[in-house]
Amino acid sequence: MIATSCSNDDEAQEPETVNQDFRIEQVAAKYDNVLDQIIMTMTVKGMAGNTRPTAIGSENGAPVLGYVFPTSLSSSDVGFGTTTGIVAMALTSHPDFDDTPLWDENNDKNYLNDGIVWHAHWVILKEDLRVNGKLSVKEFNAGDQTVVLPKTNPGMPMYMDSPGFQVVTNNKTIKVIFPITAVKNKTNFNFDGVTAFMKVNTTNSALPLLGVYEVYNVASGNLSLPYTVQQ
Repeated sequence: MIATSCSNDDEAQEPETVNQDFRIEQVAAKYDNVLDQIIMTMTVKGMAGNTRPTAIGSENGAPVLGYVFPTSLSSSDVGFGTTTGIVAMALTSHPDFDDTPLWDENNDKNYLNDGIVWHAHWVILKEDLRVNGKLSVKEFNAGDQTVVLPKTNPGMPMYMDSPGFQVVTNNKTIKVIFPITAVKNKTNFNFDGVTAFMKVNTTNSALPLLGVYEVYNVASGNLSLPYTVQQ
């Protein structure tokens, strides 16, 4: 288990709308055995997905907001090579850049301007004490030929995939739907729920490329992955 730094209601560094939109009430996952797919759901006190980052006009320092489902899945279950870390399904929004080059989420025929639209990533998280949230997306040396990534990765030197799974927001809930073939047909795994503020760094080698700077809420309270997929 990795410890995280989580702010309470009084310490939250975002407006009240963000606090409520990212305050978790419930997380759930269900296996649909008719369609062979898994639906992961996060319910919040406010309006899920309603609050998005404000663009700063630069990828360096770009803010990222996320609804994240850490899981007990292995890296190879989701298409990466064997490596350590927490495999997480991250639903993110970031208006300053697009990291889903294969997908046109806003359907305007421009594949490079959709970052603000909530979209799905597989990421591998590692403990990182350089940032307040104590987590970052695991990186590797660019050009390292031993690293195995899914074919739908966005081409960044970190363990991130952009699989194009459907993300749906509706009032208090945000959901992601994916086929069980995306997780090697595994329907029994543990998970948790986290809401967080992240930030991109492209200039300072002393900081992670994508770090977690504020953990708003953890469903379990301690990132123990206590929840299971409903069959």
